[in-house]
Amino acid sequence: MSQTIENIKPGFPLFEQEEYQTLWADKNQFEEAHDAAKVKEVFEWTTTKEYQDLNFSREALTIDPAKACQPLGAVLCSLGFEKTLPYVHGSQGCVAYFRTYFNRHFKEPVACVSDSMTEDAAVFGGHANMNDGLENALALYKPEIIAVSTTCMAEVIGDDLQAFTNNAKKDGHIPQDLPVPYAHTPSFIGSHVTGWDNMFEGFCNTFTKDESANYQVGSNGKLNLVTGFETYLGNYRVLKRMMTQMDVPATLLSDPSEVLDTPADGEYRMYCGGTTQAEMKDAPNAIDTLLLQPWQLVKTKKMVKESWGQPASELNIPMGLEWTDEFLMKVSELTGKPISDELALERGRLVDMITDSHTWLHGKKFGLYGDPDFVMGLTKFLLELGCEPTVILCNNGSKKWQKAMKTLLAASPYGQASEVYIGCDLWHFRSLMFTNKPDFMIGNSYGKFIQRDTLAKGKAFEVPLIRLGFPIFDRHHLHRMTTWGYEGAMYMLTTLVNAVLEKLDVDTMEMGKTDYSFDLVR
Repeated sequence: MSQTIENIKPGFPLFEQEEYQTLWADKNQFEEAHDAAKVKEVFEWTTTKEYQDLNFSREALTIDPAKACQPLGAVLCSLGFEKTLPYVHGSQGCVAYFRTYFNRHFKEPVACVSDSMTEDAAVFGGHANMNDGLENALALYKPEIIAVSTTCMAEVIGDDLQAFTNNAKKDGHIPQDLPVPYAHTPSFIGSHVTGWDNMFEGFCNTFTKDESANYQVGSNGKLNLVTGFETYLGNYRVLKRMMTQMDVPATLLSDPSEVLDTPADGEYRMYCGGTTQAEMKDAPNAIDTLLLQPWQLVKTKKMVKESWGQPASELNIPMGLEWTDEFLMKVSELTGKPISDELALERGRLVDMITDSHTWLHGKKFGLYGDPDFVMGLTKFLLELGCEPTVILCNNGSKKWQKAMKTLLAASPYGQASEVYIGCDLWHFRSLMFTNKPDFMIGNSYGKFIQRDTLAKGKAFEVPLIRLGFPIFDRHHLHRMTTWGYEGAMYMLTTLVNAVLEKLDVDTMEMGKTDYSFDLVR
């Protein structure tokens, strides 16, 4: 092989070399693979309306689900609290999946432990695993909070986290005063956003269920902000900036923006930043708790309204122009603080950017997928830009969410031809990219396989992917960007319009033939 220490090649040119091509040809022959003509025939069939009808009739199979499982969300929620160690009661392989998923997205080490349940625990229960695991985790990693969630194995056999943690304290495996918030997070129902909501409820139960506490709504003069499952770290920062600019005291309840973005300065930080125990205990004394992704925060909303006695004022995700306006006006209404001149200037710059770019975005058709609040916020912003979101897919969206989406689309002239799909996966989305082709698709990194397939049918069928959402594995540093507020709208607008212009360059690159539009100023 020509890969030597003196001649290192990355994967793409390396595997193009003759010896690797020969290896793959021999492998195909050994496996009795179908020839290229048969593969092409079947591929072409999968791009037809006939195949789409079969695809949408399947019931017992999910292919690339466009969502993750509940414990993943529980881990992210736990990481947002100061000196907290996420602990998963279940198999070790599940925790490896959660950690690597976040590792690949954030490019950061992620602390999360497991009590490694195996066959014995599946038969006899995981009580012993919980005792040993909690004791070892505390001794090795010295957290001040251990946040426990479950995987499928623990849920199928019916392990009781409340009983297990109480017994672990009673039997002396961990101190009585160690906070151990917990959530049952079965992976076979719900999704990562459900898991975040469940775990946040666990933190609320642990820190704000003190019967002797004399809570009084509004007594601390603060607002609580709850993001839900959110992986754009810039969104946490833009929220704090906007509150500072309005001189509004506010607490982010679960803030992982530091632990998932630590500096490379020679010091490893297993725990960094996050919401403190004191802030969580004080949360019921706030003026109100604003739920910034309300479609995913079902249990949190119930907790805020019923246990804390706060209004949990209705809001949409603060994406785009109008919904950011609504968010800031609600903050102003609740606190009596005016919207700052800095934010008004920022808003004006966004309006100017929209004016500059609307000619390139107007009428462009987009297919998009992702989580309920993100997809709804992005759809709202696309409509503000004069774009047409023709195919909208949300695997973990409810029927109520679908109805709200259709109402939103019906109110805009740019949403009249839109189709909204819930409970569908990315293999469904792939079919739609052939039969209802938009100009672009918007979604996470998994969409690159769909772009590849559309291109395989021919250049005229290609649907380029614009990467917005979670996870983003194949690009760097996008997790530090912002999608919320005026700043986030500016980032998304810049991303969208430059994707349109980049495609225009690609389409007009042929010298003397299509370069009639290869102009320098746009």
